[in-house]
Amino acid sequence: MSKKSERRQKNAERHAAAGAPKRERVKRVDRPIVARSFEGTPSECDWVALRELVPAATAPLRLKDGTDREITLATVLPMAVPAMVREDDSIFVAAQTTIPSSDPSRDIAHALLRALDAQPGDLLPIEFAPLDGPTLADILTDDPLEVTVHDDFSFWLVDADRQPPEVRASMERANDTVFPTVRLQGVEAAYWCAPGPKAHVRWPMPYDEDKLLDALARLSAAGELNLGEGTRFAGQFRGHGVLVPVWDVSIDAHPDEFEKPTADMQAKLEKAMASDEPLNEAERRARAGVIGRQVSLR
Repeated sequence: MSKKSERRQKNAERHAAAGAPKRERVKRVDRPIVARSFEGTPSECDWVALRELVPAATAPLRLKDGTDREITLATVLPMAVPAMVREDDSIFVAAQTTIPSSDPSRDIAHALLRALDAQPGDLLPIEFAPLDGPTLADILTDDPLEVTVHDDFSFWLVDADRQPPEVRASMERANDTVFPTVRLQGVEAAYWCAPGPKAHVRWPMPYDEDKLLDALARLSAAGELNLGEGTRFAGQFRGHGVLVPVWDVSIDAHPDEFEKPTADMQAKLEKAMASDEPLNEAERRARAGVIGRQVSLR
């Protein structure tokens, strides 16, 4: 199974736990895959993280047209819908759905705009955006995402205790899929997580891929590609056009312990990327090793 298929399967399992119905045929729009769909959107790498890495999180969204409706981005919504309008008329739009998209920025923007015309209580079905539809960068302000990571999906509902038993059961199933996750401060889009017996730092980075691979290789050859004692560089994968380096870290360490190491790593990477010197033999070997260490999400 490919890494992309494995990620889709994990997302599908999470959505199924949320009570999602079996996948129905959705009319697709014949369009090319956009490799870096979130490029140009403020907090591009957080969008990638919320789309691929983080189980339960939210962030407020603001529209350029000055709409005063309360709009919130959520990782996953009930029944895996792309958007919903709560009874208080607030709008939630999902970063993740069960059906993969060739251009998620355009499809998420399409779901958000549809929700503006929906009624309180509506759960919007999946619908692909037209080829010429706006992207998130077209409709959102330049404000960076203010991400809040949650321990469960209680943010779905205004008053969970008054919901029908089947709704509460759906939420309980979704909550069972959540694993500890913390967004590290001081750098953009670095997330500590513990999905199993091991903990990791997963960090989408917006840099040019070739320059970033060279920088990772230089640090690896110098023995500096770690986040401190007891950590190791595990590898990397690609998510929506950006490289996502991953480090294995001690599950016994508090996430706060990686605030300074990630800030130091960013400084080292940027210094290494500024170098015009060609890679030496050791660095070329290290680069091949970095490329060969493709990790899969669990």
